[in-house]
Amino acid sequence: MSPAPARTAHDIGSRALTWLHANREHGALSDVPRADLADEAEAYKAVGETALAASLVLRSGVAGTAELGLARELLEFCWGQLDDGSLLYERMLRHPLATDPMETYAHFFRGGYRHPKVERLIAHTVALRSTHVVEHIPNRRLAVANAARVVGLDHGPGASDWAGLTRATWLGATPEPWHIDWLTGYSVTHTAFHLTDWGRLPDGLPTDLAHYLTRWLPVWTDIWAEAGQWDLMAELMIVGTCLPEPWTEDDDWQRLAAVQHADGMVPRDDQPVDGDAAQRFDAHQHPTIVALIAGTLALVRALDTPKQPGS
Repeated sequence: MSPAPARTAHDIGSRALTWLHANREHGALSDVPRADLADEAEAYKAVGETALAASLVLRSGVAGTAELGLARELLEFCWGQLDDGSLLYERMLRHPLATDPMETYAHFFRGGYRHPKVERLIAHTVALRSTHVVEHIPNRRLAVANAARVVGLDHGPGASDWAGLTRATWLGATPEPWHIDWLTGYSVTHTAFHLTDWGRLPDGLPTDLAHYLTRWLPVWTDIWAEAGQWDLMAELMIVGTCLPEPWTEDDDWQRLAAVQHADGMVPRDDQPVDGDAAQRFDAHQHPTIVALIAGTLALVRALDTPKQPGS
């Protein structure tokens, strides 16, 4: 990555982090009935996604002191929204086949938070056959495997079959690339994210998949940029940072910088941005999170910062 995209990536990520931090109260769960939090993963999905982004900023080691402070405060806010992990524990007890609590907990574990009861329950859960045969779509099964790996429990009799899980995905078959559609595009990105633990383990991508992505990412990114699908475009840019030899194009970063609002928010698509602050947060939190992750991981790869095993 040349110096210009590195600076642009840093600026995009920094502005996105500032916006997410400033608007975090719009994602508070205080108005959501506790029963819904235990029964519906969607009720706290946005909190988990914010926690993921904050944890990756903290893991990266490339942010400035002020940005690290914002990321820590953001992660602390998300942890508090989940009653310091107790809501995840409650959901795991009520719904033993639900894997989203473990996936969510991994973000906080990465950031240094611990809930002993959750970890004991995860250790029990990952050893069960039922956990490994839940009928998720293939890239979600990789998400479960990566969460277990982050928490340090992807070993022993319950260890994941990474090769088998990989080849069950659309990307794992390296199919005709022109048959990709919008939903499959997201599946491709998440397959890469989980195989590499969000860029920490770029060699987790099999060689043929890395070559396939290197060839077709520029095409796919251009397609969804032309369609004004900024969220998916930015997710594909993250995939580029996860490759063994990171791929980036200055034009992509300039496009992302151009659509980012002055306050740091990144719109989901090319449609008008309407509504009050709470509505804007609800509609555009996700692409802003994606922009933060893209900027963070791009800077890590640009600086070739060593990453600690298991971090």
